[in-house]
This record gives sequence, C-alpha cells and structure tokens, in this order.
Amino acid sequence: MRILPVWKLGLGCLLPLLLLSQQSAPSAPDPNQKGTTKPQIARIHEIEKGKAGGMTELAAFSKDPDRAVRVEAIKAIVKMGGPSSIDPLIPATKDIDAEVRVRATDGLVNIYLPGYVSGYFTHSIRQVKSFFSSRNDSIIDEDVSVRDDVGQAISEEINFGDEMPPRANAALAAGVLRVKGCVPALLQALRAKNNDVIFESLVALQKIHDPSAGPGVGFLVRDLDERTQITALQTVGVLGSKEAAPDVRYAVENARNVKIRRAALSALAMLAIPEDRPIFRQYVVNGDPELRAAALEGLGRVREPEDTPTLQTSYDEANADWRIHMAAAFSLVNEGNVATDEFSPLLYLVENLNSRTREDVADAYLKELIHRDEVRKNIVKTLPEATRAQKLALVWIFADSHSEDLVPALTQLGNDPDGEVAIAAKRAVHVIQSSR
Repeated sequence: MRILPVWKLGLGCLLPLLLLSQQSAPSAPDPNQKGTTKPQIARIHEIEKGKAGGMTELAAFSKDPDRAVRVEAIKAIVKMGGPSSIDPLIPATKDIDAEVRVRATDGLVNIYLPGYVSGYFTHSIRQVKSFFSSRNDSIIDEDVSVRDDVGQAISEEINFGDEMPPRANAALAAGVLRVKGCVPALLQALRAKNNDVIFESLVALQKIHDPSAGPGVGFLVRDLDERTQITALQTVGVLGSKEAAPDVRYAVENARNVKIRRAALSALAMLAIPEDRPIFRQYVVNGDPELRAAALEGLGRVREPEDTPTLQTSYDEANADWRIHMAAAFSLVNEGNVATDEFSPLLYLVENLNSRTREDVADAYLKELIHRDEVRKNIVKTLPEATRAQKLALVWIFADSHSEDLVPALTQLGNDPDGEVAIAAKRAVHVIQSSR
C-alpha cells in the first residue's frame, strides 16, 4: 500500500485527521442512565436495516448525550435520506462535535445531490484525494430548489465555532447547493485565519455567481498563499469585479510564478476592460498556451474589429494547442462570427462538447456566448446533427440563457427518442419559464 505524502492530500483527506485532533471531549454520561451505549447503537442499526422504528426515533438518538450515539444516528439518518431527514439534520449542524456537524451538513447536500455522500465517505472517513484535485466542482442543477431553512442552517454554520474543518465543509456545501443567502456569511469567512475556509468560500462564491459579492473579494488578489491568490483571481474574474482590476494588473506584472500569472491574465480577460487590450496583444504571441488562450479571450471580449485577423490566424494555426483553437473560436463568435457551416468557430465549439478533455471548456464558452441574440438564433441549427452528448450539454446551455426564444427548440427536444435527452429538455424549459 503506497502512502501519499501530506502535501499531496487535499481537504477531503485532511478533514478526518483534523476532526480527530479537534473533537470535543465526550459529554459527561447521564447519571440516571445505566449501562453502555451499545443498546442504543444496536437499536439504531436495527432501524437503519428497516427492522423497526423510523426517522422519529433516529431524530431522538441524534440528540443523545453520548457522542458515539449521535454519530451513528446521523449516519443512519443520512443513509435513510429523503425530505423527512431534513428536520433532524438541521439542528445537528450546530452539534458540539465536529464530525456530527460535517456528517449532518453532507447529509443535507445529499438530499439535493444524491450520491454526494457515497462519493466522499468510506467507513466514516473521507476518501484520499490529491492536493491538486481537492477542488470540488459538484453543483446542483438549476431547477433544484433548496429549502430556506436548509440554506439558513448552512449559512450559520460557515462561521460557527472555532473548528475549521466543519466551517470549510459548510462553505463547500453552500457552493454545491448554490445558496445565494449564504453570500454574506461567505464574505465574512474570507477573513478567517484558515486557508481551507477561505478557499472553499471563494469557490462557493464562484458557484453562486452573485456579482454583488465581487467587491468583497478583491483584497485577496495579492494574498501570499498561492492557492488563495489564484482562487481569488478566478473569483474576481467570474464575478466581473472591475474594482479589483488594478490589483489584477499588478498580479499579471509581478506574479511569483506562471500559475499565478495565468490566473491573473485569465481574470483580466474576463473583466474585458478596453484599456487592457495592449496587455492582451502582448501575451497573444506568448509561448505558454494558457497565457496565450487567456489573451485571445480578452481580445474577443473587448470586441475590437482590428483584432479579428489576429483571432482568425490563431484559429487557423496548424498544430497549435487545442486551448488556443478553442479560445480563438470563442473570441471569433463573440465578435459576431456565428455561422454554423463546416469549420466555423461556433460549430467547432459545439463539436467539442463530445470530447471528454475539452467539454468543460466548450461548455463554459457556450454558456457565455448563449446570452447573445445572434448566437441563440444560429446555434439551434446545430441540433439536427447533434449527438446525444451534445444535446445533453446544449439543453443546459440553453437553460442557462433563461431566454424564451429557445423554448421552441427545447420543446422539440422534449420529444427526442432518447429518454434522458427528452427529460433534460423538459427540465430546461421549466428553468426558463420559472425565471420569468
């Protein structure tokens, strides 16, 4: 068995270790209670197996003075799941024990994102994950509604207590559930003296995507912790916080390493300030594919016609890195090239929804472009030849637009022979119509 060094372990792996080191002392036993906790735990396991009892009895066990009983009760409640598990899980997010709080919070997330807990827990501890894959990009679909009291409980937990693993986990949950009401708590958590809490709060703010949070993030753009600085730069870009532009430019010019410079230039490209066009033109000939791709994106968002030849040359360049081709395609479409004939940039982006390595990039570009009227008008022309994977991606890209003019195309996809495509299309229609 190979043992990974600590520096390669992400929050998902470090969490159980920290929990063990920070657990509160077990509650004093009830002087009126005789015997051990074994009968209670045995009873919990009977309920869990469906032999007797139910959620009401488990809810009572979740308030037991003994920590071991509460942990087993929460595990059973989470396993049973369903709407009835919400009421006992909410108060457990304020338990004195860190593990109980973490399990209760994950149980709440699991209700809205089935499989979330099984994907992260193995025999009561989180699975080992490498440091570089520690970011959790899970997120509920846009048509999933989270109960207000669930969002409130998670919001309160983000800054509850002195133990950082449960707070970081609550911030993670806020992002997965996209709880807009958690934004004030997440901004407060950015002041925490713990990098994991700050990191998860920044990622959550990206997922919630509330532009009003942008001004509260900028102070971290010059943070000395590399992961925090990079994530803050990403967040500034996602939220479009132009107030932070001077600090982002400083990060581009004075980056300590290429990873930070990439994040800074990408953020600057997302802000799309015309005055930064000379910076983008400087990096569009850079030898680093990611820096060059970011520069191309910046030129595309600035939408200066004089840059079209540069974008077209990059799109047509033979043997260029795929990220350069994708960024150039995005930028050409953003400038108005919305043709869907063979070799057109818009069709190229749609085609890359079939690629496992490129689908996330293509999806992000198309979700930005779909807000343009001319893109929405033309992209539906790609549907007749679209593959199953492309259709499944496009229905949620269409939903992201919240545009009524895409409802007819989605309604037609609602009759698609592929059941999964049909269901997804109907859900996308619901998202658009409910956003009126």
